[in-house]
Formats: sequence, structure tokens, C-alpha cells
Amino acid sequence: MEKRKLGFWEIWNMSFGFLGIQMGFALQNANASRILQLFGADVHELSWFWIIAPLMGLIVQPIIGHYSDNTWSKFGRRKPYFLAGAILASVGLILMPQAEIFIAFMPALWVGAGMLMIMDASFNIAMEPFRALVGDNLRADQHTLGFSVQTALIGIGAVVGSWLPYVLTNWFGISNQPSETSAVPLNLIYSFIIGALILVASILVTIFTTKEYSPEELEQFRDEKEHKEAIGETKEAKLSDVFSDFAKMPETMRQLSWVQFFSWFGLFGMWVFTTPAIAQHIYGLSVGDTKSPEFQSAGDWVGIIFGVYNAVSAVVAFALPYIAKQIGRRKTHALSLVLGGIGLISMYFMPNKEALIFSMVLVGFAWASILAMPYAILAGSIQPKKMGVYMGIFNFFIVIPQIINALIGGPLVKYVYNDHAIYAIVMSGVSFLLAALLVLKVKDQKDI
Repeated sequence: MEKRKLGFWEIWNMSFGFLGIQMGFALQNANASRILQLFGADVHELSWFWIIAPLMGLIVQPIIGHYSDNTWSKFGRRKPYFLAGAILASVGLILMPQAEIFIAFMPALWVGAGMLMIMDASFNIAMEPFRALVGDNLRADQHTLGFSVQTALIGIGAVVGSWLPYVLTNWFGISNQPSETSAVPLNLIYSFIIGALILVASILVTIFTTKEYSPEELEQFRDEKEHKEAIGETKEAKLSDVFSDFAKMPETMRQLSWVQFFSWFGLFGMWVFTTPAIAQHIYGLSVGDTKSPEFQSAGDWVGIIFGVYNAVSAVVAFALPYIAKQIGRRKTHALSLVLGGIGLISMYFMPNKEALIFSMVLVGFAWASILAMPYAILAGSIQPKKMGVYMGIFNFFIVIPQIINALIGGPLVKYVYNDHAIYAIVMSGVSFLLAALLVLKVKDQKDI
């Protein structure tokens, strides 16, 4: 017995919650550094605040992956987790830009950092089960399409989230300047509230339109039986098995870990330092200037160019299955990473803010592939019964490089780059190029 081949719109609805998750994630990526600077953080401190994000992923995703693999309720297997994550993330989204309302209890900067922690933990609770759901519900020959549809929805949600503050100011006249009562502009506060509402609504679309296979149904599928025959009947799963699963990870997963390391080291640097880099390198602002109208304009423009790379990724995502069919998934991923690396390095040479759009078009190719190709390659190399926990363990190789960058990125900017954040962006581009070289060494079990 095999899984039913799903139609395109069934796959679309199954992944639709990713649109809201990524809208919230994009609001955070484009604006968290800006908000923290408005609350008083120095440029070289930003990566230390951002360390919260990968730490939450390191802790949360393997645990959620384990329990979502081994839990079944009347609401389903994965659904309860991404609903709970969406609700918690929406709370963080609403409260982070309004951290000053808690100033009687502690400094706004620390409240903002705390809300960042809540958001990141919650995004991880919601995100990992969505990745595993593709492995649960789709046949092996639909994995690349499934992860590509997720990438397209991620791109659409991220475009909306990234552009929303700019749109609210330039189309609806909502102020993008701090006021007497708030250090955070009103356009950011409204954007985060809208993002929270769309996040919950999109998750509900997936919950009400998607059916999950029960454990009994999964037991009947041929791919599950083949894995059982290969590894023997497994004992009842325990949380401590995460450590033994880590030690037994497939060869393909080990090889992909290095690709993921340099990919996400580069992404973290881009997310953390683009706002100060653009403010200094393109707008010509001093390191400590975070209050001027030009700084707010630079922050809004970062949202625009981040929206560009996400918009490109949404389009490229639909082309990835075709490209992979022609040249293979490894070469597809390597080519995309090279384009992204060139895009990030080119930001140093751009003469004005409009030229940065070209840089981000190239980054969009890398982002689309990073969100799809490694997971498509990985899904073909792991046993279905362990899909959730291995997707969670795979997240180690996303969060560890971010933690390392968080620890060394600030000191590098301060002591090596002399507070010129643009060099952190160049380093991110170099990191993408290293990932492109390493992906060619990966053994793809089911390359198309």
C-alpha cells in the first residue's frame, strides 16, 4: 500500500500555515535589530541578543520533533504543535515592539529581548512539525514539490511581512518616526499586530483543510515497512533516543550538515547586520545614529530589499523541481548558493539603495534553495518513523552556526571591522560560496 498522490492545491493547503509563520519571521528578521537599537542596543551587541533565536531552535526543535513523532490525539499528530506555536508566536509579535509598556518592571531592551525569545521558541514549535508533515503525507516522488511549495509560501509571507512597515507609511500615511510616548514607530507596531493575526489565520487554514494519516495507516505503507525490515522492529521511543538518533544519523545527513553550517552562518550575519550596514554604508550615517529620520528610512528600506529576496525565492521555488530534474539537486543547490554569495558580496560595491535590489535578487535564489533542496535530499535518506526527530536534529546544523556567529559576530564588527557592519555582510557572502563547494560532496540517495 502506498500513500495517495496529492494534488497541487492539497499540497498548497497543507503548507499554507507557513505563509503566516514566515510573515512573522520576516517581520522579526527585518526589524528586530532596528527595534533593539531603538531600545538602546549598540551595533556590536546585536548578535548577542540574536543568539536567543538559534538557542531556542537548538532546544525546542528536537524535543518537538520527538513528541510529534510519538503523539497522536483526536486533533492529529502535527497539528496541535503548530497551532500552539502560532498562538504563542502571535503574543510575542504583538508585545515586542510595545515592550515599553513594561518599563515599570524592567528596561524595554530586556523586555524586547524576552519577546524575541518567545517568538523564536514559538516559531520553532510551529515550523518543525510543518517540515515533518511533508514527509508524513507525501510520497517520495513528491518531496521536492512539497518543499518547493513550502518555499513559495514562505516567500509570499515574507514579502508581505518585510514590506508591510513601508506600505503602511507610504501608502496609508502611518508615521515611521518615534513619538514622545514610544521609541518604536507606529508603522512597526501596527505591522507586528497584523502579522500576528495573519499567522493564526493561516495556521487555521491548514488545520481545517488537511488530513493527517493515523499511526495505523502509516504502518500499512510500503516505505514504512521496508524501513522496519531494514532496521528491525524498534523499541518504544523515548526522548533520550534523540541522542542515539544523532549518533546514528545517515551519511547524507552528515554531509549536508556542513552545507547547512555555512549557509546559515551567512544568513544569520545578513539578518543581524543589514540594517546597520545599510544605514552606515549607503545612507552615510554614523555608528551611533539610531534616532534620525534617515535611520528610520534605512530600516524601512531594509524591509523592502528583504522583501525582494523573498519575492524572488517564491518564484524560483516553482522552478526548482524542474531545474533539479535537469541537473540534479546537488548542482541546483550549489548554483543557487553561488548566486547568493555573489549577491551579498556585491552589496559592498553598490552606489545607492536602489542598486541593492539587484543584490537581493541573487540572494533570493540562494534562499529558495536553502529552504527546499537540503530537506528534499534529506527526506529521501531517513526512515519515515523518525521523520520528525531527524528534521529536528537536522535543525542543529542550522542553529549551531547561528550561535557561533552570534558569539563572534559582534566582536568581529567592533574590533576587526571597526564597527563597519558592511564587512559582516561580505563575510556572509563568502560563507555561501563555501557552502556551494561542500554541497557537491553530498551523496543524494534519490537524486532525480
